[in-house]
Amino acid sequence: MMWTIPEPKGLARTTAMEAEKLNVVSEGCNSRILQEKEVKRETKGIYSEVFKTQNAIQTLDKTISNLEMELAAAKAAQESIRSGAPVAEDIKMSESSGRRRYLMVVGINTAFSSRKRRDSVRETWMPQGEKRKKLEEEKGIIIRFVIGHSATSGGILDRAIEAEDRKHGDFLRLDHVEGYLELSAKTKTYFATAVNLWDADFYIKVDDDVHVNIATLGQTLLRHRSKPRVYIGCMKSGPVLSQKGVRYHEPEYWKFGEAGNKYFRHATGQLYAISKDLATYISNNKHVLHKYANEDVSLGSWFIGLDVDHIDDRRLCCGTPPDCEWKAQAGNVCVASFDWTCSGICRSAERIKEVHKRCGEGEKALWNASF
Repeated sequence: MMWTIPEPKGLARTTAMEAEKLNVVSEGCNSRILQEKEVKRETKGIYSEVFKTQNAIQTLDKTISNLEMELAAAKAAQESIRSGAPVAEDIKMSESSGRRRYLMVVGINTAFSSRKRRDSVRETWMPQGEKRKKLEEEKGIIIRFVIGHSATSGGILDRAIEAEDRKHGDFLRLDHVEGYLELSAKTKTYFATAVNLWDADFYIKVDDDVHVNIATLGQTLLRHRSKPRVYIGCMKSGPVLSQKGVRYHEPEYWKFGEAGNKYFRHATGQLYAISKDLATYISNNKHVLHKYANEDVSLGSWFIGLDVDHIDDRRLCCGTPPDCEWKAQAGNVCVASFDWTCSGICRSAERIKEVHKRCGEGEKALWNASF
């Protein structure tokens, strides 16, 4: 007699798919698999902690670097006072009250023979008299013509500058002997001197045959204020010229590799800006920083190997009208304007007024600007 096993009531047969799921679940009870999963979780946690530690170390490195820069700046200012070098009123303030902080120091590179250029700048984009003082006090902007001394100190050239300074009070005199072939040394001395005299976020060098819109320059720099080491300008990489007698000849061309090579990226010399940390770096290392024949190349070389943010902003190198005029009409006011063919405004003493009229931001833009 055949007996049949009745189907259990309330229990359903498992399908193949359900059986597979049960098998997967049952694997969770395997101690070896559990251990492997635990190891994976622990490993993931370790990687997470390592990543956090690396971030913390990087943040600490940046903090230490910033503190070192601030300490160096303080030491430089103290040495300036002890050595009897010219000291601005801001440094003469008591240490308890601290130094006045400025937005920017604008140094206009000039020469003994450039009196007409300086007067044309005074008549256009550089505020004069009480307005210049107001610019310093209310906007935190310092503007000075930058010049050294003649080879015969105290001669007629120096006396002419002293008389001009008594009239306008807008010069920064450097401990430097003037000469076209000494522009790299002058640039180095300018930044070292300026960072000791004034505590600012940015230090700018501009030639006296360039038109500048000060408010637009200030607003442009503000966007990079939070960055510790910033180098701002129109970045270029021109050819290294080994042939003697040509303009911008590079006597040390062999350092840049094979013939026909180009320079590293650096800002064109008509106008550029660097942050306080970089100006302090130049001040502290001025005796060992190498000077190339071309001043803009020298500055760029000093920052190679440093953690520097290069900012390429083409508004710092607009052309003269109609270029800067068209851009202004389109709402993109230029920071600086000049003619590339002349490495400045051609016949600037005569033409800068026209450039100012057609491309200037307007006086209200400066006094209404908030920095």
